[in-house]
This record gives sequence, structure tokens and C-alpha cells, in this order.
Amino acid sequence: MLEPVDKHSGIPAYLQIMNMIKKEIVLGNLKFGGQLPPVRELKKVFGVNVNTIMKSLEKLQMEGIVEAQHGVGYFVKNSKIINPKVVDILEKSVEELKKMNMDLNTTILILEEVWKKGE
Repeated sequence: MLEPVDKHSGIPAYLQIMNMIKKEIVLGNLKFGGQLPPVRELKKVFGVNVNTIMKSLEKLQMEGIVEAQHGVGYFVKNSKIINPKVVDILEKSVEELKKMNMDLNTTILILEEVWKKGE
């Protein structure tokens, strides 16, 4: 579900928008060939100006995730951003972590530290 950007998160709005669109593709809510909502509608949803929306869409286009059709809109070009197996692994891990009463923030902190160790 697309939602307003968090203007206090410290993450640039255009990156938040890109991540939300990628998330919707990964979750199957936006499918290959599917059209994204019009820019003016995205402006209302995300609560940012049109230039920010356009920057996000242009960067997604450069990454090969969406494509623009002049006068028509933006369409999902690549719906295989993440291997579905990754989502399965994460769902199982989250289920186990919740059983152990782990909260999201602590889990993210631990994941970041474990990730750094593997680099």
C-alpha cells in the first residue's frame, strides 16, 4: 500500500517513494505490465511535489524497473526485483522472531550488525 512519505525520517522523499514502489512490485500489488497511478495521484498519496515524484520515477526507469510511455504513464517493466524465495525466507524468519517477542526496531538493528559482519 502506498502511503505518505515520512518527512522526518532522514531518508530523502524520492528514495522513500522508490522503495515503496519496489515493495509493491515485490509483494505482487503492482505486476509486470501494470500501470502505476498517474503522477498527480501519486503526488496526493505521497504528499510531495510533482518534481519529487518525477525524480523517483526517472530513477526507477534508469534502474529498469518501470518504463514511461509518453502521454500514457508509467508501467512496471521488471517485476522480478527480488527472488520470491527471499520473501519466503524473510516471512519464516519474521514468524520465528515474533514468537520470541522480538520487536521490529531491535530486529533491524541486529540484522544490520549481522549484515556488516558478513561484508
